[in-house]
Amino acid sequence: MWTAGEAVLDSVEQVVVGKRRQLTLVLAGVLAGGHVLLEDFPGLGKTLAARSLAQTLGLDFRRLQFTPDLLPADVTGSFVWDQRSGEFDFRAGPLFAGLLLADEINRTPPKTQSALLEAMQERQVTVEGRTFALPEPFHVIATANPIEYEGTYPLPEAQLDRFLLRVAFGYPERAEELDVLRRRMARQQEAATLAPVLDAAGLLRAQRAVERVVVEDTVAGYCVDLAVATRSRSQVLVGASPRGALALLLVARALAVLRRRDYVTPEDVKAVALPVLAHRITLKPEMWLRRVSAEDVVREVLGEVPTPPTVRVG
Repeated sequence: MWTAGEAVLDSVEQVVVGKRRQLTLVLAGVLAGGHVLLEDFPGLGKTLAARSLAQTLGLDFRRLQFTPDLLPADVTGSFVWDQRSGEFDFRAGPLFAGLLLADEINRTPPKTQSALLEAMQERQVTVEGRTFALPEPFHVIATANPIEYEGTYPLPEAQLDRFLLRVAFGYPERAEELDVLRRRMARQQEAATLAPVLDAAGLLRAQRAVERVVVEDTVAGYCVDLAVATRSRSQVLVGASPRGALALLLVARALAVLRRRDYVTPEDVKAVALPVLAHRITLKPEMWLRRVSAEDVVREVLGEVPTPPTVRVG
């Protein structure tokens, strides 16, 4: 199986300290061919993690700061009149990259947010009736601040569902935060540049390796049972859709590859259940008053749905 995963994570962890588990989940999302939402407080390394991952994977990186005045054409690109040729030429927008960092995606209106939907799902954009294919591989890592609501536009459920998983970094331990300061002083500059471990072609090969990972029917059934269980909870207004069960399967396969296995175990599914399912659940309004979160619902489901036995394949 794929052996470069550890090297990629080791490289990124040179600058994003103490977040190995979270970085593993983000990398699993990319290996599974999906997009990742990083939702956490400011200053916890979300932008740094995205840029470092792009450098290590050898992907063309673009950063787009989402603001209230951003237009869809600022994301997708637009046709511009070329006086020399006497024709309209298409000028590609930031979407045409290997990895796009959609920074503070919840600060732009829904009309501009929706410009990402076609790109994230279909790997293409349509401008003035013409369709343009995006490069391969293409991934979006978006960031969002969960505590500021003034001047923000919450992502609708349909767009949240396009993200394969949602990850929070959390505050570092004291020793880890001290290590961040020491590394900054050691490199004597703000920017940190990482050497590529892979290139775009290598990432595509790794993604094809994920497609060869074996999943037993009992494990696939476990993914379905977890998703179905979220729909019958008393706290839930709308549970995870079949796309949630599929996302569980895809990310669990990618995690198995990172763990150097060619088969998925129930523990792989459990390891990705929270970041994959929680953002696909809509709670009843009164749950906010009771301080019940979607993560709490997923934890309850994990505790109640029977875990199938682990079967070693091959």
